Amino acid sequence: MEKMLLNNVDKPNSEKISTYISGGGYKSLEAALKKEPEKLIETVKASGLRGRGGAGFPTGLKWSFIPKDPTLAKYLVCNADEGEPGTFKDRVIIEKDPHLLIEGMIISSYAIGGATSYIYIRGEFVQGTKILEEAIKEAYEKGYLGKNILGSKFSHDMHVHRGFGAYICGEETALLESLEGLRGQPRKKPPFPALAGLYAKPTVINNVETLSCIPAIVSKGADWFKGIGPEKSPGTKLFCVSGHVEKPGTVELPMGTPLREIIYDHCGGIKGGKKIKAIVPGGVSAPILMPSYLDIAMDFDTLAAKKTMLGSGAIVVMDETTCMVKVAYIVNRFFSHESCGKCTPCREGTAWLTQVLKRIEYGKGKKSDIKLLDEVCDNIFGNTFCPLGDGAVMALRGFLHNFRDEFEYHIERKECMV
Repeated sequence: MEKMLLNNVDKPNSEKISTYISGGGYKSLEAALKKEPEKLIETVKASGLRGRGGAGFPTGLKWSFIPKDPTLAKYLVCNADEGEPGTFKDRVIIEKDPHLLIEGMIISSYAIGGATSYIYIRGEFVQGTKILEEAIKEAYEKGYLGKNILGSKFSHDMHVHRGFGAYICGEETALLESLEGLRGQPRKKPPFPALAGLYAKPTVINNVETLSCIPAIVSKGADWFKGIGPEKSPGTKLFCVSGHVEKPGTVELPMGTPLREIIYDHCGGIKGGKKIKAIVPGGVSAPILMPSYLDIAMDFDTLAAKKTMLGSGAIVVMDETTCMVKVAYIVNRFFSHESCGKCTPCREGTAWLTQVLKRIEYGKGKKSDIKLLDEVCDNIFGNTFCPLGDGAVMALRGFLHNFRDEFEYHIERKECMV
């Protein structure tokens, strides 16, 4: 399979602009600047590219919502706040091939008419920040950023903005609040960012992986991209695999690749030859899958039909020695800690879930605790300001549905089943 995202990452000095240009880098930008912006938007729409950050919203459609008024300031914001546990795909691009992202952002900004863009990067990505800043400096020096790029009438400036380690800022409106120097909390929608985003101006927010797909779509065409993977979820996907596998890491494969192939053919199978107990298919917000679903196609629609989600493409494999009560406690403790506190169901509800799960894990559970967990989940789900609370509930419900016997064993025996 021809790769489009991980072509350069194994080359020496892959982060340097010279390496990127020697491999054909910035040729897509040259081609894009000769086209009408509206044509680029139509190309991305025709490609079927869907957001790789988790929601899977059609990228070209999102761009088309931006007003065409040339007098309005417009912004592109790259969401590089990769905070979902188990996810490290964007970091690979940021640290190993930053110019792929930068070229994708310049093309995207040209398409929507944006003169300024920002990369909002996770605060813990210190090395990645340094690499991006150096790469942007190189792009300015070569004339790919700044005034009248490559002799065109298009000018563009790009900036890197570090976050402060808040998971909630992965939510696009909380990200905008933080970027403006405010507390990172979700905004009420509508209005949506496409009409009133950064500084109340029209704004497109896309994930690192999403924007990094743009150069290949421009150079090879919408039909080429749409010919990879399922019709409704086309293109390649970066899957980051961790947990109890022999070869954890990031792999690029066609969307819709079976989960079994990813784990056994590309990641060496289960460590120590043990049996699989459960799999997180798309970051810890995604309800877990049982081993019976190993042949499931890893794409947006197939996973949604099974009441879970592709999310960020973060696959976490757990073997037979894993205590699912402990995993559920650790996952929910994370969500409780990262709740921004804006709405009561999430702020109070996730804290209650953590408290109950902790006492079950440490041998102090009560017979009524499982019913209590179900009731608290009901009070949270669908009643929160943003998806964080729903994510916590979906994850816990997955554990309770598939491993209720382990929770009951913990409560009755005051110890792990495994």
